[in-house]
Amino acid sequence: MAAKKTDVIALFDVDGTLTKPRLEASQETLDFLKELRTKILVGMVGGSDLVKQREQLGAGVLDMFDYTFSENGLVAYKGKDLIAEVSLVDHLGEAKLQKLLNFVLAYVAKLDIPVKRGTFIEFRKGMLNVSPIGRNCSQQERCAFEEYDNKAGVRKAFVEVLQKEFADYKLRYSIGGQISFDVFPEGWDKTFALRYVEHIPTIHFFGDKTHPGGNDHEIFMSDRTVGHTVKDPAETMKICKELFF
Repeated sequence: MAAKKTDVIALFDVDGTLTKPRLEASQETLDFLKELRTKILVGMVGGSDLVKQREQLGAGVLDMFDYTFSENGLVAYKGKDLIAEVSLVDHLGEAKLQKLLNFVLAYVAKLDIPVKRGTFIEFRKGMLNVSPIGRNCSQQERCAFEEYDNKAGVRKAFVEVLQKEFADYKLRYSIGGQISFDVFPEGWDKTFALRYVEHIPTIHFFGDKTHPGGNDHEIFMSDRTVGHTVKDPAETMKICKELFF
């Protein structure tokens, strides 16, 4: 068997790339990742926190990758070792943060959409995840909102209002998944994770939201990566097998 190449790494988004949105990875995908890791370095860079990544990829997620990047790399692991952690509170300060949170909650309260549930803001270590419908919605409600939002542009309009209202905060917004969008300081998109693998000559990135405004766009377009747009885990595996097997 050929030796593992340590000068090449494949970085994977999670939702829509290794799993169907917010669902667990299939055994086929898990087996594929294990085999791929014998050939090249493998990493994961997702917008969610490690708790949600464990829900989707398994409790041993840190054992599956050479690098695990939660919250766009604001929480970074090399193997099982935590190598970096960045705080949104420290960056913005409590006064600015509360002003933003209050505005988001007031905006959601005035929204006229078919369904609202609970947890409209999820506070993560390095970002806010904002969901107009609320993250407590069921899988059926999640899918229905995505279909509604594709026509009504609820998240797109929400982001445009925040961009105007908080222009001086120097924040970025990215729409990902089915029901939410992320809010984070400029430069804290998924390219943030690249600083931890900059010593690796060839970096491939696989994601489904690579279009402008999608949460994979910046890292997909980076000069440091070879970007691949995929529509589901099956296409991710197909492209990887063509490239690395």
